[in-house]
Amino acid sequence: MPHLILIADIGGTSSRLAVVGTDGVPRDIQIHRNDDFAGFKQMIEADLARRGDGARRAVGGAVLAVAGPADGEVIKLTNRDWSFTKRDMRRHFGWQKFAAVNDFEALALGVPALGPEDLVAVGSGIAEPDAPILVCGPGTGFGTAMLVKQGRNRHVLTGEGGRVRLGAADAEEALLLGHMVRELGPVVVEHAVSGSGLARIHRILTGATQSPEDVITAAKRGDDAARETCNVFLRLFGRIAGDLALITNARGGVYLAGGVSAALAPLFAGSPFRDAFAEHPPFEARLIDTPVHIIVHATPGLIGCGQFGARLARTLKPGLHVV
Repeated sequence: MPHLILIADIGGTSSRLAVVGTDGVPRDIQIHRNDDFAGFKQMIEADLARRGDGARRAVGGAVLAVAGPADGEVIKLTNRDWSFTKRDMRRHFGWQKFAAVNDFEALALGVPALGPEDLVAVGSGIAEPDAPILVCGPGTGFGTAMLVKQGRNRHVLTGEGGRVRLGAADAEEALLLGHMVRELGPVVVEHAVSGSGLARIHRILTGATQSPEDVITAAKRGDDAARETCNVFLRLFGRIAGDLALITNARGGVYLAGGVSAALAPLFAGSPFRDAFAEHPPFEARLIDTPVHIIVHATPGLIGCGQFGARLARTLKPGLHVV
């Protein structure tokens, strides 16, 4: 009898899949590299095969959080050439229930369930009860979402903040942006504030081509050039996060998500991030009072998917198969 929902947090580089029941707790988490598969169906088929026939029969639906817009019938990742239609995906796997959400919508839904061990504070500040919460951050791209409370319910508003045009706030940033414009044409936020953006900044500043992981590792070891790259990156990130906090009136707090944020967590304290976040005259005091936390939970997107999946699990009917 189907009683489980497959949940997935599908990014541009890697994907995390699990199953949930009516309690909404993700279990049997599996992590896949997207490069190993031709598309969504192939990855999900491989994931279900690993779980075995019994688990596959128990799965009656799915919630997929995708790194791209999810409000239409056709779903396409922003930073990878993968796509599907909701109807085809549901029929292909015979699921009773199927939903697709933006990956940052899933992150935002999961924020209230995060504990102190899942977060690293950046500076101080006190959240205003029931005020809007901003979730943003870099991974393969740059995602944004806002969590707002209406009565007893919380709602998520998503957007494509990573595609907003990037400007320069001082002469140093203008030089950096000039290099990017010559290479890319019009520059958007995620050209700089993302994993590939970190590597791009490092190449422009040093002439060295390194992966973002290698740059971050070198910075943590104390390499001066890598640390300077990370400081430039975190200054840009701080300014963009401050911009977004003002736009969304995020007095309930700002949560920095994405694999790059988590990897850089030890470097925030000595970086220009918090100063750049607050430097938005005449609203410095408001931003100084806004708490900022880095999400360091290993699979935060699955927490929000799990809450959504639990609601679907409660509606599954015995023996029903979609054809």
